[in-house]
Amino acid sequence: MNSGLYKLLLLCHLLTVIVGFGSVVLNGVYGAESKNRQGPTGLAVLQANKRVSLLAEKLIYLVPVFGILLVLDSDKALKFSQTWIWLSLVLYVVGIGVSHGVMIPAVNKMEAAAEELNAMGPPPQGASPSGPPPQVAVMEELGKRLAAGGMFLNLLLVVIVALMVWKPGFP
Repeated sequence: MNSGLYKLLLLCHLLTVIVGFGSVVLNGVYGAESKNRQGPTGLAVLQANKRVSLLAEKLIYLVPVFGILLVLDSDKALKFSQTWIWLSLVLYVVGIGVSHGVMIPAVNKMEAAAEELNAMGPPPQGASPSGPPPQVAVMEELGKRLAAGGMFLNLLLVVIVALMVWKPGFP
């Protein structure tokens, strides 16, 4: 575990964790800012955050690759049978599932609804108020889903980091 290759893999593992997850852990803040700004400015915040998240996604995919390579290069000090390793991998897969099953589709729908609202422009002058357009209700519901999913993913990340720090099942 002291070889140059092992240390390089560990560096890559840590950097992909820091940059990948660090780029998305505050997505809720961007969501709130997008909601507060509304209109074209709010859409721009949403789209910038989506772009950063797509870049971070690639790094997040590399996290287990470097982690698995660390196990393989550890001179058998680390084993996939150790609780902290296999449980971290399982929780990572759960997180990826939530991201692809809930978060990414919701962000795409949110962006589409925001684009529709922006394309509509303001209501005609003198028009009687008939309530908000249906996209507003859709965006409110999506915002709640994204907030809940984001909290779950952040908690999952904390659990995985705790597993990496305390290493249950490590001799």
